[in-house]
Amino acid sequence: MSEYKFYGWETATMRDKNNLTPRNYYDILSEIWCADTCAPRMRDKWSSENKTLGQCSVTAFLIKEFFGGKVYGILRSGGNYHCFNIVDGCVFDLTSEQFGNEILDYNNCTEQFSSVHFAKEEKHMRYEYLKAKVEARVAEILNSNT
Repeated sequence: MSEYKFYGWETATMRDKNNLTPRNYYDILSEIWCADTCAPRMRDKWSSENKTLGQCSVTAFLIKEFFGGKVYGILRSGGNYHCFNIVDGCVFDLTSEQFGNEILDYNNCTEQFSSVHFAKEEKHMRYEYLKAKVEARVAEILNSNT
């Protein structure tokens, strides 16, 4: 079994229409996250050792497509939001590892909307790129299981 460190991994056990859990998507995303999917303002600090850096909004909104629920944001210094998911009362954050040992407060956060986040064409393009890569990998996994 993989060792997970993202926030909420212990309870992120719901399944989507493909019978995959958020943990499964974390494994898939860990193979896909790259500098090209990272927020441009953080790209110079992105590395394979910190794959989740700058990946939060595109990841959270993609996970929402698979599981439903809502995306929320933790206001960070500088006015940006760190995005995470809440699905059926379960809070999980596939990109929390980027903060190392910093403890984030997932309470009383603001709901985030794709219409706002994807108003930036660059971010929408990163999302579409990530989505295409994840869907292709999911199709490979499902085809190998038949």
